[in-house]
Amino acid sequence: HDLSDDSDYAQQLSGSVDSGDMGGGVVFSKDNVAIHPTQLASERISGRLRLVKQGSDVFLTWIPYKGNSPSTRTLAKDRHLYTIKDVPLSDVHSVRRHTPPLGWQYIIIVLSSGLAYPPLYFYNGGVREFLATLKQHVLIVRSADDANVFLVNNFQDPLQKSLSSLELPGALSIANGASQHLSNSVSSLDSRRPDGVSYEGSSSTSEYTGRNKHKVHDPAHDVSIQVLEKFSLLTKFARETTSHIFRESNGFGAYERKHKKGSFQVESVSPNDTETSPDTLEKPDPLESDGLNLVWGKPRQKPLSIDEWGDFLDSEGRIMDSKALRKRIFYGGVEHNMRKEIWKFLLGYYPYDSTFAERNYLASVKKSEYEIIKSQWQNISTAQAKRFTKFRERRGLIEKDVVRTDRSISYFDGDDNPHVARLHDILLTYSFYNFDLGYCQGMSDLLSPILFVMEDESESFWCFVALMERLGPNFNRDQNGMHSQLFALSKLVELLDQPLHNYLRQKDCLNYFFCFRWILIQFKREFEYEKIMHLWEVLWTYYLSEHFHLYMCVAILKKYRKKIIGEQMDFDTLLKYINELSGRINLDEIIRDAEALCLCAGENGAACIPPGTPPSMPLEDYSQ
Repeated sequence: HDLSDDSDYAQQLSGSVDSGDMGGGVVFSKDNVAIHPTQLASERISGRLRLVKQGSDVFLTWIPYKGNSPSTRTLAKDRHLYTIKDVPLSDVHSVRRHTPPLGWQYIIIVLSSGLAYPPLYFYNGGVREFLATLKQHVLIVRSADDANVFLVNNFQDPLQKSLSSLELPGALSIANGASQHLSNSVSSLDSRRPDGVSYEGSSSTSEYTGRNKHKVHDPAHDVSIQVLEKFSLLTKFARETTSHIFRESNGFGAYERKHKKGSFQVESVSPNDTETSPDTLEKPDPLESDGLNLVWGKPRQKPLSIDEWGDFLDSEGRIMDSKALRKRIFYGGVEHNMRKEIWKFLLGYYPYDSTFAERNYLASVKKSEYEIIKSQWQNISTAQAKRFTKFRERRGLIEKDVVRTDRSISYFDGDDNPHVARLHDILLTYSFYNFDLGYCQGMSDLLSPILFVMEDESESFWCFVALMERLGPNFNRDQNGMHSQLFALSKLVELLDQPLHNYLRQKDCLNYFFCFRWILIQFKREFEYEKIMHLWEVLWTYYLSEHFHLYMCVAILKKYRKKIIGEQMDFDTLLKYINELSGRINLDEIIRDAEALCLCAGENGAACIPPGTPPSMPLEDYSQ
């Protein structure tokens, strides 16, 4: 689907708050915040969460996207059912944050009436920013009973209000008298759901509630017990939903198991087979079926040459068919002497429809911009640096990393190497350009091949900026981007190689942390330099999928599955084995295997990957 439609739809529905006569404005906005009406991952509903200020009031909205669900069963009326629209923060009683060990953070919002909204899952992170924005507009304090519960504007004791303003841990003490249980508001089992939780929604609310919809008497009384009981029910549902989505033994259920064009059916294995033997696990490999002969082993082509490159350009330098170009690069790569030009298009530094003249002008403007950004840290005096801890820390980390990055390559070899100095300067400049993200270990691995190809500091910087627009979530402190990809990988393995999935479940390896390095730096340390440049330009085409790197992971695991299972590897052994594969993987073979897996998975594979999972692409650049 077209995400631009989603944004327009969300914008349209939230217009009632955005465009008020009192001159309001959006103070917080986060896309790809989802609810799960059921425990099927395919039926999630994603949308945009916003805080909108209108005069002296701030309103909370969550607007579902238009037609974002892979399942056609999710109708427009269902999306409207769960819409949260124009809820003033003065009506919000509390927010509970939950951080699972693997997966996505979610929050549960409880109103002063005692009713609660469904859990909101932050697929792209942002819970911390949401709470920080709330704090700017309302009084928030942690509950003394649960550090993950944030009470909003709900302090009747002046002493407690004074203590909470000091923000001292444990300063808040809610009265602990007898409470009226929330069974009055959440009591009965819903015949639609086995967990006893049902949804109730309208154009402005979509609360969880039971059959008895009476408000709890005096909701401010005995807040601690009431809120925790409410949260215990909702958290139980959210935890079960998350667990079901993550561990569902039969993949995505009957809907996803149906035969579809470009897909195949995977033989299911009973979830009760916890003591699975290697003999049981070695089912017939679905990739060896006759149905895959048309795509299996598709030959790689020669790299794109300078003569062939000219055929893609019109007289003014515009690329006439970007999809055909990306397909050509996907199947053959690019000759090295052409990479400096073509990588700029693949990374988004140059628009595909730009002319020769426009690109020359862009390069000139960007060079000036780079020098301005770079001067910000160059002009920091020694005296200033002494009082700038963050700058000293980042500079020190970069200095340590660059002298260890690709020193076996002659381009970066030797003492006082000017290219190492450029690597340092670009990374430090980026830490000022994107001060929130700064510098993280691994970024030097992503930059070095770009500098090697571009040989120009400014162009390398802006190409790196473009790459980090897609891969930046890999380095977020909450690791939400990495968790999202590891989760998607687990679902793809479950779909495409269920015997391996069952084995990894048996060994408690479903977190897939042994693939962390592959995903974080895009296989940079798994292949020699020429091979990694070829792989990256294949990945950057996004020809078959934005997430082709995940199918690469599946292909590698599938290739070595017999050894993994046969030697009964546990997590530590598997991690060591995966790291030792560096330099031993046949890249062309794995690309062919990943292509076959991607084509066979089809829509089912796409459904395994949550919306917003990195790398996220500017769709307008890839719609031609």
